[in-house]
Amino acid sequence: MARTPSNMLPLGTKAPHFSLLDTVSQNTLNLQTLRGEKGTVIMFICNHCPFVIHVNAALVALANSYTAKGISFIAISSNDAINYPQDGPEHMHTHAKNEGYSFPYLYDESQTVAKAYDAACTPDLYLFNADLELEYRGQLDDSRPGNGIPVTGEDLKHAIECLLNGSPNNTTQKPSIGCNIKWK
Repeated sequence: MARTPSNMLPLGTKAPHFSLLDTVSQNTLNLQTLRGEKGTVIMFICNHCPFVIHVNAALVALANSYTAKGISFIAISSNDAINYPQDGPEHMHTHAKNEGYSFPYLYDESQTVAKAYDAACTPDLYLFNADLELEYRGQLDDSRPGNGIPVTGEDLKHAIECLLNGSPNNTTQKPSIGCNIKWK
């Protein structure tokens, strides 16, 4: 199991625009229509990564908690589905249903969106404010498969709370650790 860290896109970076297939609805969706009133969490994930599997329930719980507060959640898989067919759109659709995703699960077949966000691993998490400026990037929390630390989502949750309360997030933003994105 590879342990690839996030690249940590500079804070304040504007969210690159995208328009991708949502494997749940089978519609093409874009950032402008998906963005949240108060903020947007963009998550680069995939179906098979043990690091993502480890935090799936917490991602769903956070989305269910914060969507009503004006924070939208968007999941994107950029893995090469030719060499990793379990991460292809058909399997993404089934995976999203089985995991109870309340958010779109978009397929970045060309991998241009992952490159635009400088995404490196799964999960790679980004929180943008209402103006689509980067407020947080990095890990969900300190839990990793097998390290015995409970999954709480505390790092991302704290960042979202700071955004909603208009207070600065002065905590250290740690890179996420996960499987590398499977590049073509």
